[in-house]
Amino acid sequence: MLGGAGQMGRAAAATLARAPEVNRLVVTDLVAQRAVEFAKTLGPKAIGVGLDVTDAPALRAALAECDLVLNTVGPFFRFGAPILAAAIEVGRDYIDICDDWEPTLAMLAMDEKACAAGTVALVGMGSSPGVANLLALLAARELDTVDSLITAWSGEDAPEPVSDSDGPSAAYVHAVHQISGSIRVRRNGFPVDRRALERIVIDYPGIGAGVGYSFGHPEAVTLDRALPGLRNNTNVMLGGPTLITVGRTLRWLVARGVLTADRAAAVAERTLGLLPATSPLRPGSLPPLFALATGSRAGERASAATALAQVPGASMAENTGIPLAVAALQLLRADSVPQARRRPGVHTPETLIDPAEFFAAFAPHCIGAPPAAAMTVTTRSWSSAEENATCLRTSLLTAFLAAGTVG
Repeated sequence: MLGGAGQMGRAAAATLARAPEVNRLVVTDLVAQRAVEFAKTLGPKAIGVGLDVTDAPALRAALAECDLVLNTVGPFFRFGAPILAAAIEVGRDYIDICDDWEPTLAMLAMDEKACAAGTVALVGMGSSPGVANLLALLAARELDTVDSLITAWSGEDAPEPVSDSDGPSAAYVHAVHQISGSIRVRRNGFPVDRRALERIVIDYPGIGAGVGYSFGHPEAVTLDRALPGLRNNTNVMLGGPTLITVGRTLRWLVARGVLTADRAAAVAERTLGLLPATSPLRPGSLPPLFALATGSRAGERASAATALAQVPGASMAENTGIPLAVAALQLLRADSVPQARRRPGVHTPETLIDPAEFFAAFAPHCIGAPPAAAMTVTTRSWSSAEENATCLRTSLLTAFLAAGTVG
């Protein structure tokens, strides 16, 4: 568990330490004491060790001792590809929460090496990307053909601030990186580079028009692997005017050299941490995590949206780390990911994980242990307004009231 004492890693590690499939869990952190102290809270299966992931020999030696490598060391545009390369070199299976599109493409390019090493690598298995990719598959299955996809996540769900000595959170460094330069999206059947934070109007079945802002995430560059007919594919961040204004202001300052990207990340962390919490599910608002597929059904233009309706907790750490752990356990269970799909190579969630199997495994880790059928909610452009409204009320509202995130 690389980065296991960090925010995302802690949530994943706690889940793994309770799992009967896990005999030993090695929690690493750059600061050995932090890893050791956290490992003690996990019980006798866990041990904590200090590890600098940029020390290539030490990294390879550590990975060689384990069966499965989980990577939560961010930002991934710095650490994703080198760590996967080390896992492939020692022939170990791998899974991460990579949320940057550039290293995602670099890691997918390692597919041939992973196949030769017999390594099964799953890249981007958190909330977004991860759960979002599987929601996209469910939404797409409602249609006969799919030509456009939007995956969306709430930017209001900010990570907890870290201490000044650690520098800004990797999540904020990632965010500034992805809004400062160009991002890759799919337009008219081709990958193109665009400026981030483009305003996107979303026509959500059962809710109506909403707004998101384009963001550099892997979903926009990987989902065409499972849905080859895609002509348009965009990942968007949902957020209010203050959040978007902060993002655009920091982008302007970075572009003009007033702030470095890391300094802008620190400013964002401090600024957004002072803002009052807002509900991710206000009346008429878009769900906090969803996928919207548009195409055709029965010869007519149609759309379907699938949203996550249950959550494991109220923090970004839980909602990212626990899906990682659930998918890791599926990789460890031969019956969960059959050999027909569990083939060596570098995968993204939509090409390796079955959505129904994942959400059934995820359900016991969510608040109130809901039934698998309650994990997602789908609304359709061809359903009546009453049918869609009933679906949204009975699924999403119950979930977020339980999580304490709706006032």
